[in-house]
Amino acid sequence: MRNRDAIYVSSETGRLRKVLVHSPDSGLGRVVPSKAQDWLFEDIVHLNTIRRNEYDYYIKLLLYFLDDEKIKGQLAIIDATENHRNFYKPDHADFYRSEQVVELQELLSEILDDVSIKNQLVASVCAIEACSYHVQRELMGYSPATLARVFFSGTPNESEMIFPPIPNFIFTRDIGIVINDHILLNKPMKEARKREALIAKYIFFHHPIFAAYSDKIIELTDTPHHFLLPNDTEVERVTLEGGDVMVVSGDHVLIGVSERTNSEAAAQAVRKLFDKNVVKKVTIVKIPRKRDYMHIDTVFTQVKRNVWVMLGDFSTERIKGLQTDEVHRALRIQPHRIDELEILQFEKGKESEPRRFHSLEDLLVAISVDDLGCAPESVRIILSGNNEFPYDAREQWTDSCNLLAIREGVVLGYDRNDKTTDAFRAAGFDIVDVKDLLADLEAGRICVDELSDTLVLMPSAELSRARGGFHCMSMPLLRD
Repeated sequence: MRNRDAIYVSSETGRLRKVLVHSPDSGLGRVVPSKAQDWLFEDIVHLNTIRRNEYDYYIKLLLYFLDDEKIKGQLAIIDATENHRNFYKPDHADFYRSEQVVELQELLSEILDDVSIKNQLVASVCAIEACSYHVQRELMGYSPATLARVFFSGTPNESEMIFPPIPNFIFTRDIGIVINDHILLNKPMKEARKREALIAKYIFFHHPIFAAYSDKIIELTDTPHHFLLPNDTEVERVTLEGGDVMVVSGDHVLIGVSERTNSEAAAQAVRKLFDKNVVKKVTIVKIPRKRDYMHIDTVFTQVKRNVWVMLGDFSTERIKGLQTDEVHRALRIQPHRIDELEILQFEKGKESEPRRFHSLEDLLVAISVDDLGCAPESVRIILSGNNEFPYDAREQWTDSCNLLAIREGVVLGYDRNDKTTDAFRAAGFDIVDVKDLLADLEAGRICVDELSDTLVLMPSAELSRARGGFHCMSMPLLRD
């Protein structure tokens, strides 16, 4: 295991040791129906349900795995009514404060103690949000903790709003990705996420936990003269989000071209990763530009070295047109065209000779075999909705393929995806409800190191409305 203070990720499934998160803030409770889709939500959500009955289980479980001193023996106290509310608030005295389950808002508050950084960031945010000079001066008088809360939620108190909320900040995967000992920063496609990218940039360049990596931060730049191009030109801006980047081995990174990440960004990332000798191989996975998919991690994620979960639409069988279920084919709505899936693998020094894969399934098998040393016959692909129509599409929409591995073979997923759960069970995985698992961990009936091949079911009635699973809600900083 590496030093717990290090920043290093070379796997999607190695034991998670440090992760960057952001607990749901009051901004989520202020999203109105008319603005929900502008702010990239499918629906309005109930904040207290997310905080107390859904996301709280996520934080508790992360603490048991990453920093059990903060949680062991404390569940009864945390679950007391008032403490339950404050345990997840970064600006409250009862906040859990962990150096392994790292809260983004707390990091922002800490860098705002520096008056110079505070001045710069207030001016930058006010420019983005077109604030008056009076508001800018007023913000300078706020304490670092209050200002950090305003930057995240848009509000300093229950009755006043200064900025629009940025509810997508709970999806910390999208702000940046650690690739070995480098950090690739995002360039979001949607206007609603611009403030996120700005705040993240200041944190990564100024917070002490990233100080040793300041020369290893990779930023993408817009194309030359992009400001002269018409607004409807796809290449006017370089856009990349972390949900389209997967570190499958120390030498190999996947980059998606999707609704949120464009080809120019992918090409630029390949060049920079090769030029800096960060990796030896990059695979570009182009998927249909559809809201259904959004990022590649909504279509597939890794469970263990030889096991993946994936939407069956991209399997070898479907791509080759061998699907025999006529009802399935007849009822499928807006099927993707074969030419909308393109997979090219580039090796450093051989960029002019890319390897082409004809299905996503072929790529995943190749990663397990060629990069991770698995026997070909051991590789398993678990399909969303157990590959049954219409459950495959329904459950992919509610993030059946967006799972977070907290150690090899132990993954977190939503409890609402019943058919996908059946597929995991059929593949030999134990199915455990997070409430039962927490009770067993607290009572000492089991320890985290004893878990293997386990799907942990997490409550999801409200969280799933936000269109992101636990892979989205995590930015790993350190894995074994």
